[in-house]
Amino acid sequence: MPVIAISEHHASTAAGIPLAAVIHHGVDVDAFPHGTGDGGYALFLGRMSPDKGVHVAAQAATPAGVPLRIAAKIREPAELAYFDKHVVPLLGEEVQYVGEVGGADKLELLAGACCLLNPIAWPEPFGMVMIEALACGTPVVATPHSSVPELISDGATGYVRHDHTGLVDALQRIDRLDRGRCRKEAAERFSTERMVDDHLRLYEKVLEGRPRLAHAS
Repeated sequence: MPVIAISEHHASTAAGIPLAAVIHHGVDVDAFPHGTGDGGYALFLGRMSPDKGVHVAAQAATPAGVPLRIAAKIREPAELAYFDKHVVPLLGEEVQYVGEVGGADKLELLAGACCLLNPIAWPEPFGMVMIEALACGTPVVATPHSSVPELISDGATGYVRHDHTGLVDALQRIDRLDRGRCRKEAAERFSTERMVDDHLRLYEKVLEGRPRLAHAS
């Protein structure tokens, strides 16, 4: 059976599985507002989890002098415990938890952010929030785990940094990036149309009986 991986990193974890293709996810870019970043804040958007690096985001934003808005799901006992112990002590006027958001509220936050701050610390197979940010023209500052180096063009659509010092420096340089370039790359690389076309081409090969299967190493 031909199997599709959603990133090169995802494929690298599939040792022994015959992969037919790597096809990145896509979004309807036209459904996302082209934001100006006029809110002036960095945005964390995700789960309240140490793997997502919420505390790392706060610890980088404060010395960088960039306000941080944290929009995160907190429902599970482990999420609540992590929030109380590691995130609450970092909250203040410049680092605020705004709750769990979705729909229009999420889009408004993404569009108004100067950047998405995504210091993940786990092997996430893809990372939809990053391409959603790019669709709004919002650059991404992230750590180089999992698929991040595939999705973010360092120095063009964001900054990929390994450590605390690098994240702080990246936040202070975020205004050097072109938000139009971010949205353009989202439209070219991460659109729904591109994703559908990639799948259709693969399906045609499968129906013709000639999928190029390769075992991931």
